[in-house]
Amino acid sequence: MIYAKTAHELHQLLIKGEISSKEVVSAVLERIDGVETDINAYITINEEALAQAERADRMIRDGKATPLTGIPVAVKDNMSTKGIRTTCASNMLKDYVPPYNATAVEKLIEAGAIIIGKTNLDEFAMGSSCENSAFKQTKNPWDLSKVPGGSSGGSAAAVAAGEAIMALGSDTGGSIRQPAAFTGVVGLKPTYGRVSRYGLVAFASSLDQIGPFARDVEDAANLLSVISGHDPLDSTSIPGKESDFSLDGASVKGLRVGIPKEFMTEGLDPVIRDAINRAAQLLEDEGASVKECSLPHSEYALSAYYIIAPAEASSNLARFDGVRYGLRVSGDNHTDMFIRSRQEGFGPEVKRRIMLGTYALSAGYYDAYYKKALQVRNLIKQDFDHVFADFDVILSPTTPSVAFGLGEKVDDPLSMYLSDVYTIPVNMAGLPGLSLPFGFNNGLPIGVQLIGGLWQERKLLQVGKVLEQATGYVPVVPERGDR
Repeated sequence: MIYAKTAHELHQLLIKGEISSKEVVSAVLERIDGVETDINAYITINEEALAQAERADRMIRDGKATPLTGIPVAVKDNMSTKGIRTTCASNMLKDYVPPYNATAVEKLIEAGAIIIGKTNLDEFAMGSSCENSAFKQTKNPWDLSKVPGGSSGGSAAAVAAGEAIMALGSDTGGSIRQPAAFTGVVGLKPTYGRVSRYGLVAFASSLDQIGPFARDVEDAANLLSVISGHDPLDSTSIPGKESDFSLDGASVKGLRVGIPKEFMTEGLDPVIRDAINRAAQLLEDEGASVKECSLPHSEYALSAYYIIAPAEASSNLARFDGVRYGLRVSGDNHTDMFIRSRQEGFGPEVKRRIMLGTYALSAGYYDAYYKKALQVRNLIKQDFDHVFADFDVILSPTTPSVAFGLGEKVDDPLSMYLSDVYTIPVNMAGLPGLSLPFGFNNGLPIGVQLIGGLWQERKLLQVGKVLEQATGYVPVVPERGDR
């Protein structure tokens, strides 16, 4: 099955002329036709995908192929795509068609990748289950009664279900790694500043980062190589950093691996705990040393995050005022129009976070909440600095449990927020984090997380490759959407 292969497998077939990009795209579109009504991964399918495939086939014939040429890649619908609707899964932007591409998208196109479509998400990337979309509810391809995670649930589900070979997501507090764990794919949140945020609709600007979803580590490395690099259009993009994430000679011999004791406490599903212990043993068998480490301020990360992120969101979303672009609802005057447009344009979770953020930034509360949250963030970063003085990589859970049921936590925001308890500290410190598939429990995927120091993506990917080889991991796509 073409749609179940990895990108690097398809690349070999493409450059040998054994298959064409048009055939690959057609196979993926047929798969979408077959399972999308069950999965609901996409908001928009790109009508120009087959035309892009013809261009990719010309690149291959001319000897200009890259590892991504002719490969269908899904894009989370909070990244600008020229001529293709970009909605952020919100009524506020339901008819918005951008005049430009996000830098990450532009790099995909330059590499010959096929933008197959725009994927569903929690509205404006605010959520952990993909249940906050204004348009549809994405389901987990392994069990249609379970969530795919969020906010990049559509991208994760598309790759897991064979509706895309690779995908882009964005990660503000775990929105790539958590859905990757829930759906059994590889998800990487790069170091803050590694990938340009130009064209990404901002949620929390100091935390957001674009990253890849893939079926295995090699594909994730190849996709990261394409989208990373300095961009003068993004003031937070860091110049002078490597963009080659080769996995040649991957080894963990002599590597020092830490497991945070604060992450292995009560509240962690025993099945996930067992997976971490098994991963630790495999790394030791391959020559690494594994010891306990400590991140003492990580228990405050969730609280600090839900002050900082909503505060930045309340500022970023102020631009949606019914005047310049987006939904406009008529009113008796400008203020009435502004209020009505936002009331009808934003969903409940977005409104909740705007209110939280506005409150935290208001006069009399800034020092008590926002300033203290920033101080806690600094302490969290210092904890990681101390750990990485003695360790090369951190091994941890990605999520407290496997995927939970649709509707199970939708009326309990606090319980929903706890889904990101192991991923949020990584964003707070601006570090790279990688979630890897690590088996199943009752038919639902399990994920483990690797965390690295600043700019250590190559090391994380190499450790991930070693774990894949040690477990004999082979990417699997559910035979049907209702498996």
